[in-house]
Amino acid sequence: MSESTQLVETLKRELRARRLTYRDVALALRLSEPSVKRLFAKGSFTIGRLEQVCGLLGLTLAELAQQAASAVPTLQVLSADQEAQLVSDEHLMLVAVCALNHWSPDDIVRTYRLSRAACLKLLLVLDRMGLIALMPGDRIRLLVARDFDWIPGGPIRQYFLTHGLGDFLEARFAASGETLEFVQGMLTDAARAELALELRRLKSRFAALHDESAAAPLAHRRGTGLLIGTREWEPRMFARLRREVGE
Repeated sequence: MSESTQLVETLKRELRARRLTYRDVALALRLSEPSVKRLFAKGSFTIGRLEQVCGLLGLTLAELAQQAASAVPTLQVLSADQEAQLVSDEHLMLVAVCALNHWSPDDIVRTYRLSRAACLKLLLVLDRMGLIALMPGDRIRLLVARDFDWIPGGPIRQYFLTHGLGDFLEARFAASGETLEFVQGMLTDAARAELALELRRLKSRFAALHDESAAAPLAHRRGTGLLIGTREWEPRMFARLRREVGE
């Protein structure tokens, strides 16, 4: 779906939500109702016409564009095939991660040893996979949620456990902006469920902060990792000291 089509569909949705008809739009724009119907059918709005309809809806153009963008469905979970394809090619994974971090093709080519042609070829692969939409001017629109869930035991999680976890934990976590905390306790099932909800909120907040930071120049943004993990756990050294049943 093109960006202009998304704007028109958003206008239609907002009109329905306010119980406004094409006749209402025609009166506001001082046009005939058939003319308004043609406008919506063809999507042939000028900026001025868009502003007029937005005024009727009580929206600004910026708010309309934001609502149109937010209405684009985003993948929350990739398929096993999509995950497997990503981890099978380190260059593809690199470009995918950069795209998720709101890098432009120019940013990627300036930073990594990739030609522009190679970068665009990989972006087209991501487009065919349904993870991004490569727009005119080589702009990238994400079709996957920034905080998408990994498949439990799937290709991305296995790749991270094999290649990423040890690398991440090698740091001393003593530099500015770094932290490493660990707590252990005994929780009821209800408390564990509440903790899982709080961690999901934290993950969503991280994604929101990431999106807020996207407007800043690339030089002012820092790659940041947040590791969240909970499990039923007893240290092995303690488990070895447990009495056997009947002991």
